[in-house]
Amino acid sequence: MKVVVLCGGQGTRLAEATDLRPKPMVEIGGRPILWHILQHYASFGHDEFCIALGHKGQMIKDYFLNYSLRESPELTVELRTGNLSAKGAPAEDWTLHLVDTGQATMTGGRLLRLRHYLQDGTFMLTYGDGLSNVEIDRLIKFHRAHGKLATITAVRPSARFGNLMLDDQQVVDFAEKPISAEGWINGGFFVFEPGVFDFIDGDDTSLEHEPLSRLAAEGQLQAYRHTDFWQCMDTLRDLRVLEALWQDGAAPWAARNGQKDS
Repeated sequence: MKVVVLCGGQGTRLAEATDLRPKPMVEIGGRPILWHILQHYASFGHDEFCIALGHKGQMIKDYFLNYSLRESPELTVELRTGNLSAKGAPAEDWTLHLVDTGQATMTGGRLLRLRHYLQDGTFMLTYGDGLSNVEIDRLIKFHRAHGKLATITAVRPSARFGNLMLDDQQVVDFAEKPISAEGWINGGFFVFEPGVFDFIDGDDTSLEHEPLSRLAAEGQLQAYRHTDFWQCMDTLRDLRVLEALWQDGAAPWAARNGQKDS
């Protein structure tokens, strides 16, 4: 099953880390967050990816174009001729379709521009700035069981501040940044049927607005509730949280494969 990763946004809320690179190339443990996302899907056997590029997309192309040379354990360079030879292949056996989907294209428009890759059946989609330990096999099983056009993974993020429970002036409970109990949000990690393309008008269509709203109104959108780890990378604080998890050897998104060093 093909996996779409939306990587075209400018990442303005993480400007400290995205001035010189696209957000999906911001590193956690010496690897771009995009690499971590692909690794998670590949651990479930999904290794063909459509990467929707936009802002600074050439950097993502360059990273994967040179991936085999960079990751090979032995590399020989003949300076006179410029010939290169590598011994040993990278562990990753992935196929990536790196597609420029425009600088200002909205998320729905980016997906629509990939339609020719995705017409042959069910596919998945997620954002290039969020990590989770969602069980992809269970997600797909849930999607196939309900028979609708679309599945969204619903998550409850951590609250941004500690939670106090008060009895008058007495603090009766304190929780430091607990999981929010205020409702479910869009966590990405979608599963779609090709019929969703009929809900997207063009480049100016945001996937999160009219298409998902119309799918919901027509009873074609189901929610897979994921109650375990999920973390976006919207701010510098979020990046530090993810980096700390990696450095502590406690990265939930990497547990299935075993955490890999950079």
